[in-house]
Order: sequence, then structure tokens, then C-alpha cells
Amino acid sequence: MPSSSRGLALLVSVTLAATVNLRAQGATRPDSVRAAAVDAVFARYDRTDSPGCALGVYENGRVAYARGYGMANLELMTAITPQSVFDIGSTSKQTTAMSIMLLANQGKLSLGDDVRKYVPELPKYEHTVTIRHLLTHTSGLRDYLTLFSLAGSDDADLTTSDDALRAIVRQKELNFQPGEQWLYSNSGFFLASVIVERVSGKSLPVFASENIFTPLGMSHTRYNDDHRAVIPMRATGYDERGDGTFATDMSNYEQTGDGAIQTSIEDMQKWDENFYTGQVGGRAALDAMQTPMVLNNGRKQTYALGLGVGSYRGLKTVSHAGSWAGYRAELLRFPDKHTSFAVLCNLATTNTPLLAQRVADVWLEKSFTSAPGFVAFTPASAGASGGDARAYVGLYRNPTTGELRRVSTRGDSVLFDDMNRAVPLQALGPSRFHVFRGGEIFFTDVTGGRRFLSAVDAAGDTTRFERVAEATPAPKELAQYAGSWYSPELDATYTLRVASGKLILERRRSAPVTLQPTYADAFAGDGLLLRFTRQGGAPKELLLDAGRIRNVRFMSAAP
Repeated sequence: MPSSSRGLALLVSVTLAATVNLRAQGATRPDSVRAAAVDAVFARYDRTDSPGCALGVYENGRVAYARGYGMANLELMTAITPQSVFDIGSTSKQTTAMSIMLLANQGKLSLGDDVRKYVPELPKYEHTVTIRHLLTHTSGLRDYLTLFSLAGSDDADLTTSDDALRAIVRQKELNFQPGEQWLYSNSGFFLASVIVERVSGKSLPVFASENIFTPLGMSHTRYNDDHRAVIPMRATGYDERGDGTFATDMSNYEQTGDGAIQTSIEDMQKWDENFYTGQVGGRAALDAMQTPMVLNNGRKQTYALGLGVGSYRGLKTVSHAGSWAGYRAELLRFPDKHTSFAVLCNLATTNTPLLAQRVADVWLEKSFTSAPGFVAFTPASAGASGGDARAYVGLYRNPTTGELRRVSTRGDSVLFDDMNRAVPLQALGPSRFHVFRGGEIFFTDVTGGRRFLSAVDAAGDTTRFERVAEATPAPKELAQYAGSWYSPELDATYTLRVASGKLILERRRSAPVTLQPTYADAFAGDGLLLRFTRQGGAPKELLLDAGRIRNVRFMSAAP
């Protein structure tokens, strides 16, 4: 066969493989206009030289539309189909929560139980951590994946449940009192897997297979606790290099609970439908899983048991995203419409929640009560809104969490920085601004010259920050922070040195980080905040904050 014919045959076979035979699935083909509009959402991935996504639209108990876009494996030229298997990352958390609920149904545990009843290795903290706290991200437990990263571990490393448990047990304090705050922590759901095994006598993968996946007919779904496992139909995870090419991005982690489910679009429909039938778990357990947590102060959250409960364009939603290695996932359910959208991708740069919403915009177009969530964004200028926005420039600190926010100007634009990235602001009024891609901020002044920044997120929750004086240490003053600092909680040593008038952080398996001064005795860089306490006028202790962990302690390793 001529080479040109081989290329044509390959292209035809890939295209046919990427489109599911809907009749064989028992699904109906949507009208061509709606199908074309849905396919357009994934047009950038619908190629034979790129990883991509699988889509499932579930409606009234059936797969209404399913397609693959892009390649499951670039080396073998295997196309993505609705049968392709993906790692769904944190979308797995709802199944872990269901496993706990099944044990509660059997009377073997209660959500109000002290976690130490089942995991006595944990330190005896000042306040009780319950199973409910674990499943709602309100435990205060430091996130073990962040701890791994800070200690120099990579998701390509081989780690086990023993490694994860040791990392959690080493922590001598919590981020906050249980139930006082909400902060995402994979530690809670990993510990749930430990509890399932110790209560049932079976590992979470075995327990879920016997009690959830098999009863629902999910024959291509499993928790993967073996990094060497051969998983039929599995798509390879990828990340995008700076030059536009792709690199494989897979994980060798073997612990489960916070993630690790491998599944397909076709199998996920069976799990999704269980929320209507109650075949597994029963109605009471499913309702409990979708009831948002209430904090100690009575403040209702948008997170329930392994699921987020919210709304989109006027309709109620229940959802959870997933992000692990080169995989991204989203299961977005509109329960009042008996319609769900599942998006599974094998490319780390995909935004699956946004893709699912864009498909919903097409599919449920006539059901929504408000316009799509697009905002015509006009960046605020430094002299916006009838007042000089430069008056708000400065550094702001949350007195409870220690988190920092910065307002700055670049040219004629006003920027809002969460210490990871700076995004432009859009003026809404003399002291109120819309934040590009999410939320609002406003400023208030109180007597005594104090100024506060209040950040309002998409759920309407407000977090307050107070402006603090910025420190500008001279290069010679930086030398007092230099040296080696050891943390027994991470079992890691960090080195600080001064170079070219800057304080540089060096740690295992990470590029050096140039730290920027913030307020007195505090520096930030690469998503980290380093704070120093003094004794006898000299820096004595280093406290590290990094997103999902707070106050990890380092002591000077100097003799």
C-alpha cells in the first residue's frame, strides 16, 4: 500500500475510533446542531497529534452523548473513546465517602467518631478530629501531598500508604481547630481509606469493588493501589512542554482514598445514576453525602461529603473535579434536570470544570435562568472609579490564617496578587473591584488609619485582610536569616543563602527560589511564606506556610 494510503487509513481509523457507536451504547444521537456545538467545545483537542478528552452527557438514566477527542496514547496512536480509562484524581473522593457511609449503614462506625479510635497513631490533638471532619475538609489536618512536595517528593516517586501515614503522624499540630475553617486536605480522605481497611478488614480497593463497583456493573473501574498494574484501555497522562510538544506525566503513588480511581465515561454514568436510584447506599446516605458542612460558627459551606454543592446559571449543581499527574476530570450533575456532564482528560493543561460548563451551556441552554458566566472585563486603570486606585496599593495579611494578598500597579493597570500570580482588577466603584476570573474585593478604612481588604469568592464567602507595613531589609540584613534549617515534621533541611543582595531558598529536588521580603521577618516565593521568630534579637525559628499547610516548624541547624 502506498504511504499516502496508509496515512489516510490511519486517519480514518482514528476518527472512527474516537466517536462512540451510540446505538450500541443504548444512547440516542442528539440533533446535529447541538452535537456540532458540543464538539466545538473540544475542537482544540480533536486531533491525532494531541492528548485530549472523553465526554459523557448523561440524561434521564442513559448516555445521551459520548465522544472522544484526541489521543489516549501518542506513541501507539490510540484514540480516546468513551471506553478509555482515566485516573480521575480527586473526583474519587465521593466514592471514598460512600465507602464510609456503607460502613455507617452497617453500624460499624459513626461520622461523629474520633478518628483516633481507628487510627491511634495520630497525635492526641487539643481538639477531637472526627470522621465527618475528614470528609468535609474541616479537620485542620495538614495536606499530606503538600508535605510530600515540601520534603522533596515527586508524584512520579513510588509512595505507599505507610509513607502517607508516617507523613501525617509526624505533624505535631493542626492548621486550625477542627470545624473552625474549611481548607482542602487530601489527608482526610487518605485516612478514610485507612479507616475502611481497619473497620472492614479489606483494603479500600477491595471493599469498593465488592460493595460499589461490582453491584453497579462498573467493570472497568478500580482504585489503583499497584503502580505496576496493567489497566486495560488506560489512557496515558501527559503534560505540555514549553515548546508545544508533550511529555508523559504519570504517578507511582499507591495510597488511595483521596484519589486513585481509574474509570471510563461509560462506567461513570452508572455511578452518576446511583444518585437517583439509591441502589448502593440508599437514599439517606446519598442525601447525607450531598448535605453541605456547617462550621462551628454556623456558617454553611459549599462542600458536603466528598462533593461540592452549588449552582450554575440558576440551577442546582453537585460536582467534584480531579487533578492528578497528567489527568484532569470533572463530574458536574444538575440533579433537578437528571442531567450530568463528565469530562475526563489526559492532558494536565485542560480545565475540565470549565469544559463541562461549556457543554452544559449548549445542552441545557433553554433551562438556565441566567446568562453564561462570562464577564466583559475592562482592566482598571490606576486612577479608576473617580478615585486614585493607587491609594489601595500595599500588602494585606489575614490575621487568622497568615495568608497574604498584594495590590500593585503595572503601568496603568491595577493588579491583585495572591502571592502565586497577579491578575488585573476591574473597577466596580470607588473602592470595589472585580477580580479577573473570579470574585470581588473591596476596601474599608477604620479609625486609626487601619485599612482592610475584603475578598469575596464565587460562593459569596468573605475573607478579610489587613494592610501591613512592608519590610525592605538591606542586603546586609539578610545574612541573619542565612544557614541551614531543619524540620522534624518534614524530616527535611532547607538552606538559605544570600546572593546578589537577595535571599535564596534551596531545598531537595527543587530549583532555587528567590525570596521577596513581605512584612518584618517574613519572605515569600514560589507559593511559600517563610516567617521567622526571634530570641535574643536573632532569628530562632522558621515557620512555613504553603497553601494547605500552616506553621510547619524549622529550627536552626547551626551548631
